[in-house]
Amino acid sequence: MSGMSSTPAPSSLDPEIAARLKRDADGLFPAIAQQYDTGEVLMLGWMDDEALHRTLTTGRCTYWSRSRQEYWVKGDTSGHAQHVKSVALDCDADTVLVKVDQVGAACHTGTRTCFDTDVLTLGQ
Repeated sequence: MSGMSSTPAPSSLDPEIAARLKRDADGLFPAIAQQYDTGEVLMLGWMDDEALHRTLTTGRCTYWSRSRQEYWVKGDTSGHAQHVKSVALDCDADTVLVKVDQVGAACHTGTRTCFDTDVLTLGQ
């Protein structure tokens, strides 16, 4: 696939939502995935308008892979799907919080979250 440009790709995202979003130079914004019932922070991925549209309409988290330059639906390869419960914009409209029901591991390393293996020590 061709690389991202600074102009977002055409998308079916609701124009009112698209007008509110603040994106980086590549047309992307961070998407935080959180377990809906426990509040556990699972991972951070990147979305563009089309990925958000797909997430909202399919009920499965769709991200933009910056390394592969393609869309990917969490769980299509691994079976570790994220079933969307809600999506919210933050106060600046530059980040989305996706509350999900995570099936299996969220991290590509096989751990439950991307934040449970390298905990830093405070007070040093």
